[in-house]
Amino acid sequence: MNWYLYALRKYAVFTGRAQRQEYWYFFLINLVITLALGIVDNLLNTPGTGEGTGLLGGVYSLAVLIPSVAVGVRRLHDIGKSGWWMLLSLIPVLGFVILLFFFARVGQPGTNEYGPNPKEETGMGHMAM
Repeated sequence: MNWYLYALRKYAVFTGRAQRQEYWYFFLINLVITLALGIVDNLLNTPGTGEGTGLLGGVYSLAVLIPSVAVGVRRLHDIGKSGWWMLLSLIPVLGFVILLFFFARVGQPGTNEYGPNPKEETGMGHMAM
């Protein structure tokens, strides 16, 4: 949960790097919350449920849109790629597969053009989960 909150605190930070743990814990907790809100939306039959996204899920999705893109950009920076690669998400299926491959890669050791390696810094890089 600490990684999720850490990513949220960096709400619109598109600079620097994010190690794999930061990205994947944010992704996992975000997925669990989205699924839980989908169940609640269905149980309460909130507006929009029939179209696929209920009111609660829709509001949550909008709230985490910017942090999701920001942590993805920082993750790409960790492997030495520009944040503009996030635009691949606009390409159905293929874009998702390519980004999945990028997000799973090990970050570049040492400092790259986007900053120091977060694993080598003190603080969140050594957070015990």
